Amino acid sequence: MHGLRGRPYNPRLSLASEPVLNPSLSLLQPYAFERLNALLHGVQPNPVYSPIKLYIGEPKHPTPQFIRDALTGSLDQLAIYPTTLGVPPLRAAIAEWMAKRYGLADLDPATQIIPVNGSREALFGLAQVVIDRTRPDPVVLMPNPFYQIYEGAALLGGARPDYMHTTADNDYALNPGQLPGSVWAKAQLVYVCSPGNPTGTVMDLNDWRQLFELSDRYGFIIASDECYSEIYFDEGSAPLGGMQAARQLGRDGFPRLIMFSSLSKRSNCPGLRSGFVAGDASILKPYLLYRTYQGGAMPPANFMASVVAWQDEAHVVENRRLYREKFDAVLKIFGEAVPVERPQAAFYLWLKTPISDTDFARRLYAEYNVSVLPGSFMARTARGVNPGENYVRIALVASTAECVDAASRIREFYEGL
Repeated sequence: MHGLRGRPYNPRLSLASEPVLNPSLSLLQPYAFERLNALLHGVQPNPVYSPIKLYIGEPKHPTPQFIRDALTGSLDQLAIYPTTLGVPPLRAAIAEWMAKRYGLADLDPATQIIPVNGSREALFGLAQVVIDRTRPDPVVLMPNPFYQIYEGAALLGGARPDYMHTTADNDYALNPGQLPGSVWAKAQLVYVCSPGNPTGTVMDLNDWRQLFELSDRYGFIIASDECYSEIYFDEGSAPLGGMQAARQLGRDGFPRLIMFSSLSKRSNCPGLRSGFVAGDASILKPYLLYRTYQGGAMPPANFMASVVAWQDEAHVVENRRLYREKFDAVLKIFGEAVPVERPQAAFYLWLKTPISDTDFARRLYAEYNVSVLPGSFMARTARGVNPGENYVRIALVASTAECVDAASRIREFYEGL
């Protein structure tokens, strides 16, 4: 029996051979929720209490019926291959929303907007497009704590991640000065998240000015993750967006800036997997080429549901009202007993713990059946510091009644420590 090219077939060699894998996969750390599952493994929660899950930022408010109707009413589109650039009505709806929300009335839907399957897919994909592996020691910068996709995207793109600590002593803002110029000189991509996950901090115009000046000096691309932009507390003061800041600073064409947005939090439809990227057309053009080969086109039925979602604001205003209601109730229960502040935006509380964050999360689950995410799982130790240590992230995504119940349990637990 012969194998390829007439060589004798050796079954021992074929059975013993190992698959060849991308070595960068070995650099990926377990996802935060996997680490939480391991932390809580074998723990029997107090049966007196019903379980309340506040560890994951998965919206639990109902998806508006008109979005569901648009989705089911478009199921005949399943017989059509989707286009990577998406349908013109969706790009037009997003452009119209950007004009109303950020005052960006002159965006070109054909070159400056691309619909994507949620911001997660796009945040990962951009790194694969813009990282130049031929340059020595390419670096991708990100806030710390951070959304873990940033790190994975950097590693699988062949770059080295580095971290900017966001801490209480700096009001959780980015502090570019903590990194030397030698690091900035190697940076090819910088992820920012505003409003931030997990702190809810919003970048102001001066923050953006600093970052743009660094981008002009060193040439890196900015990936602005704005998936929490529509969860805020003052209807008269929406968070500043990255492209909005660029326009205010006279940066026509949004040089080296790409923003990411999503319907997941805004419209309570994370399962729709619908978002968009917008910004510098010279970057979006090769990114579109990448997605054409990646096969990331959004299903056509999702296109139509997304159109109606971006066109309506009433359900978004109601969504914010529900979150305000929960934050008001929870913070009233916490009072001065649980030292935590209302964030500027998003739906998280970033709670400092009097014991280690992992012990806090494990004991809270065991004694009160409330699950929260240890902050150290969302951060990395860099320059001798893990800024997530002794914090937990609490996602106020459950119903108001459940959040109120959980707040009472957390306060009782906290006061007993």
